[in-house]
Amino acid sequence: MNNTINTIKNQTLTYQQKVIQLAREGENSVQVLDISPDIKEYMDKGIICDMFEGNAPYRPRYILPDYHRFMKQGSEFLELQPPKDIWEAVNYLLILYKHVPSITSFPVFLGELDQLLEPFIDNEEEAYKAIKLFLTHIDRTLTDSFVHANIGPKATKAGRLILKAERELKNAVPNLTLKYSKDTEKEFALEAITTGLEVSKPYFANHQMYVKDFGDGYGTASCYNGLPIGGGSYTLVRLNLKKLAEEAGNLEDFMKIYIPRAVQRMNALIDERIRFLVEESGFFESSFLVEEGLIQQDRFTAMFGMFGLAQCVNLLLNAKVQEERYGHNEKAMALGYDIVKTIEGEVNVHQNPYCNVTGNRFLLHAQSGISADVEETAGCRIPIGEEPELLDHILHAAKFHPLFPSGISDIFTFETTARNNPEYILDIIQGAMEKGLRMFAFSCSDNDLMRITGYLVKKSEMKKLKEGKQAIHDTVALGLEAAEKQNLFARKVTQHD
Repeated sequence: MNNTINTIKNQTLTYQQKVIQLAREGENSVQVLDISPDIKEYMDKGIICDMFEGNAPYRPRYILPDYHRFMKQGSEFLELQPPKDIWEAVNYLLILYKHVPSITSFPVFLGELDQLLEPFIDNEEEAYKAIKLFLTHIDRTLTDSFVHANIGPKATKAGRLILKAERELKNAVPNLTLKYSKDTEKEFALEAITTGLEVSKPYFANHQMYVKDFGDGYGTASCYNGLPIGGGSYTLVRLNLKKLAEEAGNLEDFMKIYIPRAVQRMNALIDERIRFLVEESGFFESSFLVEEGLIQQDRFTAMFGMFGLAQCVNLLLNAKVQEERYGHNEKAMALGYDIVKTIEGEVNVHQNPYCNVTGNRFLLHAQSGISADVEETAGCRIPIGEEPELLDHILHAAKFHPLFPSGISDIFTFETTARNNPEYILDIIQGAMEKGLRMFAFSCSDNDLMRITGYLVKKSEMKKLKEGKQAIHDTVALGLEAAEKQNLFARKVTQHD
């Protein structure tokens, strides 16, 4: 009751933000999941975290509709014919977006925008106006920074217009990923880097690595989550490795007893969330997205997340000085790798009948952290303020990236003179991907748009919220809390020689 009243009275929340928060309070007022006492114990201790998904799952966490099918067939439910020009294309997509649910109540995947819009690019001047209005509409109505679009890997006129508009608009939404491969045209990649140094997007995704894991039918959604198009992820639950290491007390017990036990409990929680969603919620029986073939239940999987690896390793090795710690020591890196591989082995032997798109297995995910995380580092990242030099940082990260098909990233910040030499950044990205990096996130140190964990927030919006004013994007509050608690402004800045 107090949470409900506090939400109603909170003057920093917009009306839409209050509605979403009040809906969460309603969902959490019931208990429908069968959660065993041992799982509940680990949840109470913060070892297992259900990401505040709610007590009664009634929609998948992440949905990636097949927008290409929508553009070809239209929608009977929405009474839309296939679009015939750029104006119909952008408007029909905007209509559909309002009907795509997710854990955030906003669509986390907007599709491969350049491919969707390219057939309608006749007059580039007119198309640019349409694309700018389209992106502005998204930023002002889909007011959540987990809304994510893709472009690439091939250069397109639409892709260039999207990058140009992003540089001009400097909007926080949508987040953006370029699927990058050795076949991506160099000038297109350089334009994406120029954009990234201005607005902290797009990510560069290792297209070949994702294709190996998913085939061509994948998308990057929310923060940096690789998932099947036409499906998505039922749920994301995460394991706090730091707290698990504290529970174990020593390395031998941690590896032999505590990892298997924690994975078993977390698998059971994921199973229960999926069971209720598929068997009882009625989502897949009642959604027009299913009826019209835009999503299929057998294209969904689930994400087994983990975070706090750095603190876990340092605790187990009793590493006090930097040269002994995670990110700076071969023994520490080897232990971190062994921990993830051990978890992977335990996760892969578990079978869930509703995840057949990924061989009935859950996918590992290096979870990017939430605003409440203070002592734990996101995913497998090196703690902020302890980052090594760029080459060592990349080589360390590249060891872990292939292990996380559903998503992992590291964030690299460059000083302002890097804008004068985008080829320097491209050389780094290409080398990093050759070494095994899955996702390369970068920005320039003076950007207003700041990548928090995986999502983007404007520094100017955080300042406004801190002054007690409303912010249109609901993720600004999350970003402000994370920036203040996790010392995000202290990220290492790479100097351009």
